[in-house]
Amino acid sequence: MLHVARIREEKEAILKGLEKRNFPTPEILDEIVKTDDQRKSTQADLDQCLAQMNSISKEIGQLFKQGKAEEANAKKEETAILKERSKELQGLMSEIDEQLFQLLSQVPNVPNDLVPHGKSEADNELIREAGAKPSLHDGAKPHWELADEYDLINFELGVKITGAGFPVYKGAGAKLQRALIQFFLDRNTAAGYTEIQPPLVVNADSGFGTGQLPDKEGQMYHATVDDLYLIPTAEVPVTNIYRDVILGANELPQKLTAHSACFRREAGSYGKDVRGLNRLHQFDKVEIVQVQHPDHSYAALDEMVAHVESLLQELELPYRIVRLCGGDLGFTSAMTYDFEVWSAAQERWLEVSSVSNFETFQARRLKLRYRDENNKPQIAHTLNGSALALPRILASLLENNQSPDGINIPKALVPFFGASKI
Repeated sequence: MLHVARIREEKEAILKGLEKRNFPTPEILDEIVKTDDQRKSTQADLDQCLAQMNSISKEIGQLFKQGKAEEANAKKEETAILKERSKELQGLMSEIDEQLFQLLSQVPNVPNDLVPHGKSEADNELIREAGAKPSLHDGAKPHWELADEYDLINFELGVKITGAGFPVYKGAGAKLQRALIQFFLDRNTAAGYTEIQPPLVVNADSGFGTGQLPDKEGQMYHATVDDLYLIPTAEVPVTNIYRDVILGANELPQKLTAHSACFRREAGSYGKDVRGLNRLHQFDKVEIVQVQHPDHSYAALDEMVAHVESLLQELELPYRIVRLCGGDLGFTSAMTYDFEVWSAAQERWLEVSSVSNFETFQARRLKLRYRDENNKPQIAHTLNGSALALPRILASLLENNQSPDGINIPKALVPFFGASKI
């Protein structure tokens, strides 16, 4: 969430940034400033009213001491009027505060200067591409056919149990999932991340803190009786560990990793992009999260990008890195890099990770702060990334490594999987 003071001081720069996002209602900034002016004016009236009440109360005490009961009682009538006025002003302040909060909640983060203009993923900036795309043998198959042939994943059984988008992993398929999870977690902890096992449901405050609410409310599964939400990513519970926390200066950075199931309604998804593992309602993902000093957050972003890149290199998957344009950038992000792997049988790139710097946007919502060298609380920066999301990694591994007599396992995964071939 943006701070009103920043909107006042940097309005033109913020408007320029929102233009990159094709933000449809830039006039909301004027409405925010106008509402904040109203809040300040009402607060001043309330302060004056309370000060008068306090002054008259002292005067009443003195009048009673002097035996001037009649004058004192007359003053009491004045305080009664002021008390009623203060209640009205306090009620108005609550209304204005809520109005200001709702307005601020509608404004996305301001993109970093390096974020390119653009309307969709077609305008994203290619940073680099690496790894050789494999040449497949005649008769090579997409992963959903391989999953059926080798009895790795049963999509129909998932439909029977729950519905489309909830696959059942079996045998070597389940084992390969488990191997990937362990591989990612081990590499993340070796890089200095502390492993966390978080809850899979969160309350509305947590959803708001990381920006899923109200922006992505329709994409989250909502347990309405208890007003809890199934997590779309471990980023939500892990980052909320620090909600309403003030960290000491020597406690930065904080680096956490977590594996979790993720749940997404993916409303409106259809067509070839949803075949097999391409788009699911439930999937597994390993996440990395950092809380950083503002001076170091972009160096940390580069470090996280390099770490995710190293995982794909170890898995021997062709990949590319793109910097998202303003029109494709998430609501809370100031800068995001997406990683995509090559799906040989489908002949298309599949997104497997997003690595983002949110600067102060999430932290302000979370009231996540750190103490500076003067022991004064300051807003921290938060970052997160997928390291990695499993479905499309698994799809690419199956497709890119298929051979006429089986599916080869990358060397880095063999110790975790226990075999070199399915």
